[in-house]
Amino acid sequence: MAERSFVKEVELLRLGAGDVFSGEGILAVTKALLESGVSYVAGYQGAPISHLMDVLADAQDILTENGIRFENSASEATAAASLAASVNYPLRGAVTFKATVGTNVASDALANLASGGVKGGALIIVGEDYGEGSSIMQERSHAFAMKSQMWMLDPRPNLPCIVQAVKDGFDLSEASNTPVMLQLRIRACHVHGQFVASDNKRAKFSLKEAMENPQRDLDRIVLPPASFLHEKEKIEQRWPAAVQFIESRQLNEFFGDNHDDIGLIVQGGGYNNVIRALEHLDLADVFGESKIPMYVMNVAYPLIESEILRFCEGKRAVLVLEEGQPNFVEQNISAILRKAKSTTELHGKDFLPMAGEYNTLTMLKGLRAYLEHYGRIEPQPARKPRVIPLKEESVQRQPATTTAVAAEVLPAGSLNDNVHGRPPGFCTGCPERPIFTAMKLVERELGPHHVSADIGCHLFSILPPFHLGNTTMGYGLGGAGAAALNTGASNKRAISVMGDGGFWHNGLTSGVANAVFNKSDNLTIIIDNNYTSATGGQDILSSRAQNITRSTNHPIEKAVKGVGVEWMRTIRRTYDLKAMTETLRDALTTEEKGPKVLIAQSECMLNRQRRERGQVRKALSDGQRVVRERFGVDPDTCTGDHSCIRLSGCPSLSIRPNPDALRSDPVATVMNSCVGCGLCGEVSHAAILCPSFYRAQIINNPTGWDRWREKLRRNVIGWFQRRSAAKRERYAF
Repeated sequence: MAERSFVKEVELLRLGAGDVFSGEGILAVTKALLESGVSYVAGYQGAPISHLMDVLADAQDILTENGIRFENSASEATAAASLAASVNYPLRGAVTFKATVGTNVASDALANLASGGVKGGALIIVGEDYGEGSSIMQERSHAFAMKSQMWMLDPRPNLPCIVQAVKDGFDLSEASNTPVMLQLRIRACHVHGQFVASDNKRAKFSLKEAMENPQRDLDRIVLPPASFLHEKEKIEQRWPAAVQFIESRQLNEFFGDNHDDIGLIVQGGGYNNVIRALEHLDLADVFGESKIPMYVMNVAYPLIESEILRFCEGKRAVLVLEEGQPNFVEQNISAILRKAKSTTELHGKDFLPMAGEYNTLTMLKGLRAYLEHYGRIEPQPARKPRVIPLKEESVQRQPATTTAVAAEVLPAGSLNDNVHGRPPGFCTGCPERPIFTAMKLVERELGPHHVSADIGCHLFSILPPFHLGNTTMGYGLGGAGAAALNTGASNKRAISVMGDGGFWHNGLTSGVANAVFNKSDNLTIIIDNNYTSATGGQDILSSRAQNITRSTNHPIEKAVKGVGVEWMRTIRRTYDLKAMTETLRDALTTEEKGPKVLIAQSECMLNRQRRERGQVRKALSDGQRVVRERFGVDPDTCTGDHSCIRLSGCPSLSIRPNPDALRSDPVATVMNSCVGCGLCGEVSHAAILCPSFYRAQIINNPTGWDRWREKLRRNVIGWFQRRSAAKRERYAF
């Protein structure tokens, strides 16, 4: 089950011509696909584009009505290869995945697709995960578009522009016989707004017709001699066709008074931030009316020379606001201006940071410096540093050193110096946490091991409190990342980690099968939490849930045995810390040679809570008995050692003041966010810590038996408490 359901929202996809669509950007993209007459859609989920897959999954009925084939692909490469249907047939197809990691995985298929070209429109919708909200390496899809000669759209982040970009993307692809990338940045994916809908269209040429009338064009297959001609065809035919289409459709936009002698050039995705920055400088209003001429490139690649030269004509200078490095756009514009012997000064990275996301504040600083340089605005007076005064009486109570520091000037925005950073970590009750707790316990006995980490929730094990993981190479590549460390020269084994999503993505072949083939002696831990949890909780082959549109319940054990693994163990409940520790110890010390695979299974707690929340709510409303478990800490027993926190890191574990006036160490406490997984108690037992943890049951709608049992407990415990109090009073003097 995905983290968010769009069952209600997908009804908006039935809107017809003239209706006003109101909703999120991702839902609008789906509507645009339907209005474009798409025949098939495929993809692999990943932020910030995950919800597009979830919307499509919830819209199966509507897709079927319009004859659209939709697949949750096994990987981005699988999705990209499905665009082969557009090579020989006039079929419009779209695929989607996270970039740039998704583009990297799909690169082989995309490169072949771009080489041979397409007959039907082929659209690659890329969730551009760049900047401060990103979770991946800082690269951009722009380089891939340039490398393979694929056109890239980067629309202004509002719903009408995004919807139009989808439609223009298909038309551009067909006009130039080239696949087109549509780049949607993080904010564009989640922007809300409105647009006027059109009717959904069924494809003029159906998948059924393609199956019954197979076509074959040798010139479109990447084999010599055709492959040698593809590059020439790109330059001599496809590129000019694309330029002509972009110019005639006026896909790029001009804003502001073009009579000004300075200007701005920005990609469509950065338009909103530029307007906000100009608004702060009183050079634009909230409606987007700019006093500074702007050339907005909704087509990031290829650049249109005629438009750039027309925009720069008569201007002293233009500033290119292009985030990221290398500065592909700035270099390209520089070459265009130099070739045309233009006298316009070109600026870019000299006024703006060389790398990183260009948010409003960053653009504001760069724009102010640029506009001040050309006398467009008055130089801003230097700001006086902010001083944080201390009350006189508080200063007197502080040591001299502290008083001196307090008297110093503190710069604005000094939060980083005064507030401790909180590293991201596992969710409360996450079944992956005990796996790494067990690894830390085994590390105490056997010493540290090289741990090859992998993409997924389990990557948080690299951070405190676990500090496990030496490298990560890509999704499902945990096993492959430890391949070079397969050596008999050491008495230790390398440990590799991968999730069930990564396993089915490519870990089965690149990790497990590769280890079998090369007679590896290392240990691979496959974390099976029933879903691709890190991408939003979508179902996969090994999910336990019954999915009416997908085939699930295919055990990982069968696949592992099928490729030849002999030493395999399965832990059905990862919270059983004793079993986890013993199995890990066995895997790392056994004399048996060959690859070892440990499958650690427990359902993702977030998905479990989502699944059970509705059931519990219904049971409570029906008056049924509902039992919830919570854990707590006895403050009188807690020693203040906090090993439970260091070996668990659960967000529901915290500290509070010690109730004993004679003890200064704060005691551990369990907050209300506890979901009752029991790991903290397991840790205390397995690590031979204090016995301060207790388990409590919260019973809603208790039965008569429950009430009688609770009354008996209160009476017995009360008797012991009264007896103890009397004894203390007797010996008080």
